[in-house]
Amino acid sequence: MTGEKVVATNRKARHEYEILETLEAGLALRGTEVKSLREGLVNFKDSYVAIQNGEAWLIGCHVSPYHHGTAANHDPERQRKLLLHRREIQRLIGKTAERGLTIVPLRLYFKQGRAKLEVGLARGRKLHDKRAVLRERETRREMDKALRARARG
Repeated sequence: MTGEKVVATNRKARHEYEILETLEAGLALRGTEVKSLREGLVNFKDSYVAIQNGEAWLIGCHVSPYHHGTAANHDPERQRKLLLHRREIQRLIGKTAERGLTIVPLRLYFKQGRAKLEVGLARGRKLHDKRAVLRERETRREMDKALRARARG
């Protein structure tokens, strides 16, 4: 992961969904959006990826207006095109239609100066699944803590 600067992560997506696989996509952005992203002014709340007319779009992602921008500043809630190969888009269409999966944004980062979005093919979790995951994480944390204490003492 050399040269990656993480701007934002969608922690809620990992809680709400079971991520089956991930994919890296480029983003078609305007100049003021890039400057806002470099300052970390992005919010993934209620955002998702939709495929319309054979193109992938990031919908519902809020990128705050650039504070030094002029009247030509970008619309914070606009849909942003994802840059994916056609075969990747076709594969995503097939998987979402066939199994009832959804595509969610996981993290936004800069890689070698270019904005990238990690998207995940995900299946929604039920409430009892979320509780089980939290319980499992807590027990793992306690076991690690006990192992560290035993190694010290």
